[in-house]
Amino acid sequence: MNAVAQTGAQRPPVRRVPAWALALPVLVVLAATAAGVAIVIADRSSNAVWVAAGHARVGEAAPNFTSYDLAGKKVSLSDFASRPVLLTFWATWCTVCKDELPALQTLKQRYSSSGFAVLAVNYRETDNVRMRQYLAGDNVTLQSVIDPGASIASAYGVDVGLPVNVLIGRTGRVAQIMVGEVPPASIETAIKQVVAPPA
Repeated sequence: MNAVAQTGAQRPPVRRVPAWALALPVLVVLAATAAGVAIVIADRSSNAVWVAAGHARVGEAAPNFTSYDLAGKKVSLSDFASRPVLLTFWATWCTVCKDELPALQTLKQRYSSSGFAVLAVNYRETDNVRMRQYLAGDNVTLQSVIDPGASIASAYGVDVGLPVNVLIGRTGRVAQIMVGEVPPASIETAIKQVVAPPA
């Protein structure tokens, strides 16, 4: 019994750890997590795509949207107010788009004196460098905006089947929606109808 008493007497005293020392690692992890979330949210909001409520229908107002071009500049459909505009939805994997985009550029140049514009909306891609290389490879200089979450595409009824061309008249109303491969001559006929000065 004496040996047991001596062993107990030789134990070092128990040191209590302060509560703040236990909480410190938890606080550091929470602060790091909050900083990471803030960075992700800030990065997303800096290139966020905004789309007005509604869906594109022939004869009705085209839903406005704000996105960013491939250089990071903010672009809105409302920037083209009172001008006829062709929205062309495209992607680098779209084989028909590869032939159509140069033809649309030619049509834009042909009718630009009438205020006609073409705005190429990239469908669901996020690699701006690849998009720029794709366009440059075909000598296409059309203004192109991103739509990585397909929110613009959704408002315009685009769902995978590319290309889709939406022709908007001077009044901001949808004049025509062309889905899939359409001969350039047919697109030009539609463009002639919207570039004509209002009566």
